[in-house]
Amino acid sequence: MEKLKNRLKNVGPGALVAAAFIGPGTVTSCSTSGANYGYTLLWAMLLSVISVIIMQSMAARLGIVSHMGLGEALRAKFTNNATRILLAILVIGAVFIGNIAYETGNISGAVLGLQVAVPSLNNGTGKIILALILGIIAFVLLFSGSYKYIEKILTGLVVVMGVVFFICAFAAKPDWGALFSGMFGFGVPEGSGWMTIAALMGTTVVPYNIYLHASSASKKWANDDEVAEGLANSRVDSVISIGLGGLISMAIIVCAAATIHANGGTISSGGDMAVALEPLLGSWATMFFGIGLFSAGITSTITAPLAAAFASSGILGWGEDMSKGKFKIFWIIVLAFGIIAVCTLGASPTQIILFAQAANAFLLPITGVLLLIVANDKNIMKEYANKAWFNVLVVLVIVIFLVIAARNMTAFMTSLQALLAA
Repeated sequence: MEKLKNRLKNVGPGALVAAAFIGPGTVTSCSTSGANYGYTLLWAMLLSVISVIIMQSMAARLGIVSHMGLGEALRAKFTNNATRILLAILVIGAVFIGNIAYETGNISGAVLGLQVAVPSLNNGTGKIILALILGIIAFVLLFSGSYKYIEKILTGLVVVMGVVFFICAFAAKPDWGALFSGMFGFGVPEGSGWMTIAALMGTTVVPYNIYLHASSASKKWANDDEVAEGLANSRVDSVISIGLGGLISMAIIVCAAATIHANGGTISSGGDMAVALEPLLGSWATMFFGIGLFSAGITSTITAPLAAAFASSGILGWGEDMSKGKFKIFWIIVLAFGIIAVCTLGASPTQIILFAQAANAFLLPITGVLLLIVANDKNIMKEYANKAWFNVLVVLVIVIFLVIAARNMTAFMTSLQALLAA
């Protein structure tokens, strides 16, 4: 029991991953899934959580054993200059540029959550002021260069999200029989069912979280006397933190299914979900859901720039020291773009965000393959390189995402054409 308590005290990097994937996009995807299809797609979220734990545990192991993030490990693995340049283009394109697009939605989601919880803030001027305030808060936290401080703040916000969304879900009085049927039924609704599955998995199993987890784990357990002890702490951290993140996402689906879907309503965003709950659960539910949406937005506002900096700085060989100026350049650009876009565009650039979400299904297999290559390198991983059975699990996850990507190729091309025409 004492050992378990010590393990629980070491929760951290997994909580960062949970804080990162439960963003406004996840809240919206889960809300619309529950509102449109009830409990039917809970299995997709369960599969997503299992996939996240598999991929992220491998990333954490890389960080703990090698004391490097994935970007740095790729440089150690591939020493040819041409290969390094190609990898740098790939990583910076996939993570840095992608997170610039996501950051606008993250800040917009946090602002929307506050406006839902406090209706008097719901005006154009209020939105700009809130975006600036939230940007300053994120800037101060990231500029501190303190991994431990950021970890504690984000872990606390994940707990807040858990309390908020669990209360909303249980207050909605779900149909438990239908809930368990949806959890293990593997049904795919007609129409946009596959698109919704892609959205649920694409907002949960996020490529940039692999870079974030490897780097944060290397910092969290860098001083452990024994690698085995750090790995044991990491496994508990990943299962508890990411599992909690998955339960939070499921709670959002359940809440929407038990209220909006059960009453024949429809929504198109997390903000709509908050408003739709008021006549069904009372005004407190609107405020609660707004707080949850704000927490989801602010956590992703912090983690997206941080992950972009870890990945880009690592792959360029600049190191991953959060206090260094070169490292800060990357997250400052991502954060600044998000703030400027929210303040000047009046709304989040929908086409850019949709393109980034659609691209996730293609980027994850690429990132997964790169991680798999490094995790099997015994020069880097020593005796902690992947076992054959674990490689099978990882390949299975990658194949699943390739199948989803193939089924949604049309949607991806449509979003790309819309982006280029905008």
